[in-house]
This record gives sequence, structure tokens and C-alpha cells, in this order.
Amino acid sequence: MNNKSSSLTRPKEPTPPRRPRQNATAVPQGLMVVPVTFRLACAIIAEHHRHHQPPQGMKFALGVAAHQALVGVAVVGRPVARHLDDGRTAEVSRTCTDGTLNANSTLYAAAWRTARAMGYHRLLTYTEHGEHGASLRAAGWRPITTSAAHHGWDRPSRRRPSQARPVRRTRWEIARTPGGAHPLPRACDHRA
Repeated sequence: MNNKSSSLTRPKEPTPPRRPRQNATAVPQGLMVVPVTFRLACAIIAEHHRHHQPPQGMKFALGVAAHQALVGVAVVGRPVARHLDDGRTAEVSRTCTDGTLNANSTLYAAAWRTARAMGYHRLLTYTEHGEHGASLRAAGWRPITTSAAHHGWDRPSRRRPSQARPVRRTRWEIARTPGGAHPLPRACDHRA
């Protein structure tokens, strides 16, 4: 008898149907991105955010609604770090949701679509040590660097109140190009 098992092969088990690939910028079913005012976004953040107060300013704010009820907000503004503020980079300074499934990743994806439409080349945000970033990964963001814990933005040349709880942070970004943003040309670069 021949040891080859070609004539006695097991029938192939049917493979389960493949899930269609998720588009990282698609809005999950049942959720709808809506415009919100800065005042409304700040009120929701002040009431529900775990560890931050509302931001000082913004470029734009977005909300996400489920069944006609607002379930989360995102605020996007200029980067807090001066060296990242090149005119083509924005920062998601706050997101806040009520825990609705996929609401946070929907906000991050919508913030990137909006920022791109406004001409930004890169969008940044930060997570604290211990936050895993699943919503960011689901929206197509990638971790860039981790910074050491510090006590806030107080510097001898620019006094600020100290943070009560210093914490390590991870910077995340999503960009049009792998290299990130390209700075705007300076006015003096356009001499005739």
C-alpha cells in the first residue's frame, strides 16, 4: 500500500465567510457625527471627563449621537507643544463619551476627516499611562513617542500652576504622509 494519503484526503471544512474589511473612517451603524458648539463641548467635558478640565480654546468641536442623543464630544485645537505648532498640525485636546460602544473611535476618525478637509496634514493627541489606545488604533492612529512624567507646564520663564498628579503620556498621530506634516512656507520665502 502506498503511504501517500492523496487518495484519502479529508474533505476541506468550509471556511467561515470573511468579514468585509472595516474602513477606519467609516461611522459605525447607529452613530452619527454632529456639530457641537465649544460651549456645549466644554459643559460635557466639565461634567463627565475623568481627569481633565475643558480646554482653553479650539479650532473646531464635534459630537457623536446615538438615537438622537449626544453621547460624546471631541475638541480639536492648536498643538500645546510650541515646536509642533507648524500651521499644518492640529491636536485633539479632549474627547469625552458616556461609554457608548465605538463612540470614541468615531470621534477620532471624524476629527481626522474634518482636519484633513480644513487643510491640516497631521493630527496629534495624547493618552495617559495606563490608557491602552484601542479607540485610536481603531481609527487608524499610531503611537509615536512616550514622554516622562512631569509636573505641568511651569517654567521659570513662564509660570503655570503645578499639576497635582504627574503622569507619563504617549503621543499618537495620524498624518497624510508617513513623515508627518510639512510646515507652511514663511512669508519671506515668497520674494519676487
